[in-house]
Amino acid sequence: MLRAKLLAAAALIAIAPGRPALAQATVGADLGLFSGYVWRGISVTNRPVGQPNAYVAFPAGGASVTVGGWANVDLGRYNDTDDFSQSGGVSSFNLSEFDPWAEVSVPAGKATLTGGVVGYVFPNDFGATEDLNTWEVYGKVGLAVPLSPKLAVYYDVDKVNGAYLEGTIGHSVPLGSLSLNLGALAGFSAGQAESTDFGELNNFVENGFTHLDLSAGVPFSAGIFSITPVVHFLVNGDQITKFTSPGDENDVKLWGGLTVSWSRALGAATTSE
Repeated sequence: MLRAKLLAAAALIAIAPGRPALAQATVGADLGLFSGYVWRGISVTNRPVGQPNAYVAFPAGGASVTVGGWANVDLGRYNDTDDFSQSGGVSSFNLSEFDPWAEVSVPAGKATLTGGVVGYVFPNDFGATEDLNTWEVYGKVGLAVPLSPKLAVYYDVDKVNGAYLEGTIGHSVPLGSLSLNLGALAGFSAGQAESTDFGELNNFVENGFTHLDLSAGVPFSAGIFSITPVVHFLVNGDQITKFTSPGDENDVKLWGGLTVSWSRALGAATTSE
C-alpha cells in the first residue's frame, strides 16, 4: 500500500517539501528492495520484497500533474511458520499489490499544495484478495522552511471510510561529497480503526497515534541512477503496528533496504492558451 512519499514508496522521507512546477514532461521509475513490506507502521510482509514504481509528470499551467503505478512483489515463497506475506505464500516473485495513483501539485509561495487519489488493488486468490480493494483521496502541504515540514491527510472513500494523517520533517547533514538525510514521520488514525459496523474494514485497532518512523539514508549517484540506502527505526503505538511475526509483538522494530531511481526529461513543454 502506497505510503506518503509516492515516488519512492518505501524509501527515505522526502527532505524537499514537494516537487516544483515542471518546465517539461518527465518520466521516471524507482525500484525498492527492502527487508520487509512496512506500510503506515504495519508489517505486511516480514521477508524481502521488491517495490517497483513508474510515473510520468507533466506541467499544466503553474501546476504539475503526475500519474503512476506502484507495486509490491513478494520475492520468495514465504510459507514457513515464522513467515507471513501479503500473497499468502503461494509462490515466489508474486505480485501481491498494485496501486495506481495520480496527483496534482501547485506551488503557493513557500508552500507546495498537493491533491491526489490512490487505489489499492490485490490480484491474488489467497492472502490479500480483491475483497480488500479500496481507494483513498489525499491532500498534502509542504513548506520550504527549515526541517521541511509536511502534513498529509488520506481518506479512504470505499472499504474503510476513515482518515489517516502523517506529519514529517527532514534534515540533510553534509558528509563530504555525500549527505546524510534524516527524517521523522508520525502517523495518526482518525477513523481507520476497528468499527462496530458489520462489513467495514479497518487498518488499525484504535484511533490516535499509530507509529513514529525515524529514518536515515545516504543517497548517491551511479551513472544515470540515484541510489538511496536507508534504515528505518519504528516506535509502535497501535497494537497492529507492534506485530512483527506470528506470535511476536514489539514496541520497536527495524527495517531497511535501498531504492534505485531513474528519471528523464522528455522535451520542452508546450503552452496551451
